[in-house]
Amino acid sequence: MPVRYQIRGSGAADIVTSVETGIRTGDLQAGVVLPPVRTLAADLGVAPATVAAAYRTLRQRGLVETAGRNGTRVRQRPPVLSRAAHRPELPPGTIDLSAGEPDRRLLPPLGAHLRRLAKSASAPLGYTETGPWPELVDLGRQRLERDGIPTGAAVTVTSGALDALERLLTAHLQPGDTVGIEDPGWANLIDLAAALGLRTAPMTIDDQGPTVDGLRAVIRAGARAIVVTSRAQNPTGAAVTNDRATQLRRLLAAAPEVLVIEDDHAGELAEVELAPLAGAGARWAFVRSVSKPYGPDLRVAVVAGDDESIARVEGRMRLGAGWVSTLLQRLVLELWQDPAVAAVVARARDEYSRRRESLLTALAARGVDARGRTGMNVWVPVPDEAEAVAALRDRGFAVAPGSLYRLASPPGIRLTVSPLTDAAGIESVADAVAAAVTASRVGRGVLR
Repeated sequence: MPVRYQIRGSGAADIVTSVETGIRTGDLQAGVVLPPVRTLAADLGVAPATVAAAYRTLRQRGLVETAGRNGTRVRQRPPVLSRAAHRPELPPGTIDLSAGEPDRRLLPPLGAHLRRLAKSASAPLGYTETGPWPELVDLGRQRLERDGIPTGAAVTVTSGALDALERLLTAHLQPGDTVGIEDPGWANLIDLAAALGLRTAPMTIDDQGPTVDGLRAVIRAGARAIVVTSRAQNPTGAAVTNDRATQLRRLLAAAPEVLVIEDDHAGELAEVELAPLAGAGARWAFVRSVSKPYGPDLRVAVVAGDDESIARVEGRMRLGAGWVSTLLQRLVLELWQDPAVAAVVARARDEYSRRRESLLTALAARGVDARGRTGMNVWVPVPDEAEAVAALRDRGFAVAPGSLYRLASPPGIRLTVSPLTDAAGIESVADAVAAAVTASRVGRGVLR
């Protein structure tokens, strides 16, 4: 896609500002290829080194990416656009399988717990009384220890999983350092790493989590940290097994300087037992968010880790946001202590599993290869993502293109099963996906 927006500037900073303005206003859209360094330098009357420096700054800020022989292009989700710009409106009647959100009908109601909290938290708190709520930290530690997280680990609270990941990465890494990321992996984490100026090393995965060869490769590539999704991996549904964890821990024990971050975002929704890597090296952290099981608006995650990592996270929070709202923390504590809420979450876990397995069965019956061992997402390999996404859109279904989640892995599309409540809907989706995969193959010349 050629650039029609006129990039301006006589210095690297001016060029960066011009490109950022174009992205923010929509004149430079995702995927647009910027002019080659020498071409833009000639157009602006500046030295090629000036343009190269501007492009380097844009890459470090996560606005553009190098696309090999295809040059430098605007990233799919540059960190200067609003949430609305990232989520364009869908045509009326479209069933949205792209969002990755939980089914709101399966979330526990909060009204009764909010009313109880209103009675017990009527006295306002001062600045000195805030911070990680002790009762939540204690209960969180107990719940994590039951799942195999090292006893006596330091524990704190952050504003959700992504907040924890950002604070942990910035606590140990500098711009230019390398972080190993699952490939395909969580789109938000890939975007975050780019925005932090980190280099990403793709870590191959299968249904049992990161492969031994994948972890070995990122360690050899100089990764100072790795991020592993424990269960319900987004987008493939992978979950680390006990055997795989044993193999990975052996590798990590030989590389104790690598920070190991585990993201257990599904938490109580995961239908398989946890096989943690926590404590395999000197630096580690385990993150469990409450957003998927209890509601996205509950921006709370409990984070366990080594003393140094947790101290750095808490110290940085004191200089910025300060603390997670104690009202939210106490609400989570109320939810965790209610057996009725636990029953609601258990039913949601079983329902997501039923929907996911039903879709996988329907796709297999149509000859479509798909992955989704746990969680609420299904990953479907396709020869051409754009063709498959367009074909599904024409049939009334919005799905997420795999390009958002991939570093070096083959193309695919991601479907979220949250909206698929009945058998008829699942069969309709399977029909549409099968047709889209066929269209994608034809478009790529895979079928003759």
